[in-house]
Amino acid sequence: MLFTSESVTQGHPDKIADQISDAILDAVLAKDPKGRVACETLVKTGFVALAGEITTTAVMEYPAIVRHVVRQIGYTDARWGFDADSCAVLCAVERQSPDIALGVDEREGKSLGAGDQGMMFGYACRETEHLMPAPITYAHALTHGLARLRETGEIPYLRPDGKAQVSVEYDDKTRQPRRIATVVVSTQHAVEGEAGLPADLHAAQSRIHADLKAKLIWAVLPQHMLDDKTEIHINPTGRFVVGGPQGDAGLTGRKIIVDTYGGMGRHGGGAFSGKDPTKVDRSAAYMARYVAKNVVAAGLADRCEVQLAYAIGVADPVSVLVETFGTAQADERRIAKAIRDVFPLTPRGIIDTLDLLRPIYRKTASYGHFGRPEPEFTWERTDRAAALRDAVTARAVAK
Repeated sequence: MLFTSESVTQGHPDKIADQISDAILDAVLAKDPKGRVACETLVKTGFVALAGEITTTAVMEYPAIVRHVVRQIGYTDARWGFDADSCAVLCAVERQSPDIALGVDEREGKSLGAGDQGMMFGYACRETEHLMPAPITYAHALTHGLARLRETGEIPYLRPDGKAQVSVEYDDKTRQPRRIATVVVSTQHAVEGEAGLPADLHAAQSRIHADLKAKLIWAVLPQHMLDDKTEIHINPTGRFVVGGPQGDAGLTGRKIIVDTYGGMGRHGGGAFSGKDPTKVDRSAAYMARYVAKNVVAAGLADRCEVQLAYAIGVADPVSVLVETFGTAQADERRIAKAIRDVFPLTPRGIIDTLDLLRPIYRKTASYGHFGRPEPEFTWERTDRAAALRDAVTARAVAK
């Protein structure tokens, strides 16, 4: 069996949009932790457009935030059709609808309600150190590596836009990763004859191929997963000079599979970036990952998918579903009941447990929201594995 996942760099147009939306969320939360944010971003040649609903007591300088993000990503040259200093910034931002606030806001006798209806999924498995699927883990390693090679100047002709795709071959019996079958890397680069590239197109692409094989693919992917049959495709169109927003429009929320599990495991459809944690599209997806990871860490299953579903304005989830794909060490229904015992699943419980009212979100907008060891990613902890295991055991004894 082959399974493929992709990742994109922070300079990909859709990821520029995600980072701007999350940078605005961070700026609001830094000044007003009770602020409500639903911010969408569109980027194209020469401009950034912001739209959405933001309710806050803070005074926000949106254009300054946008330009800071674009500059940090690396778009600093007007010749690329998009840069931090000359891009226009258009704003169409209003306050949150009072009808939504009526169902969500905490007040006497009423808990914080879910900011929207919907279902969210979390997933974990034993394929990698951080209990993530191998294909998306390797794809993120490649795009993160591309950014590092560009930012350090080790490969001076690289430009911010890029993407990677990894196909992993699985053992049909054990369902464990066996080898990497195919690697695809596409990276924006300087014009031939500039930044150390040869002037000849064929020679320039040969240089790019050699550099990325040696300094990226063989450097960041696990050696035992690569062999002489691994297919490698680098800039398969033959050239990638026009990129970023000049080459393609970018929009917040268009990379939801890149953001999660690379297609391994289901997705409820809701994007994350630009949404404050009262929106369960984001916070409940983080909690679902937290729960699924603790199920696997507790030894209750080798693979686990958790679905949480909510109704707008209602605090408690309307359903909790556990799927272990035949790997469970206990009855799935008992695991689901134990999850309700151990994990607070209301919006307020999620926010408090995962400490989500902090300006931590821009970092999540590149290279995935899950499988990250940084301390800001509190949903990656496995600190409730023992309690969950005990709760499952207690329910078995009670039965």
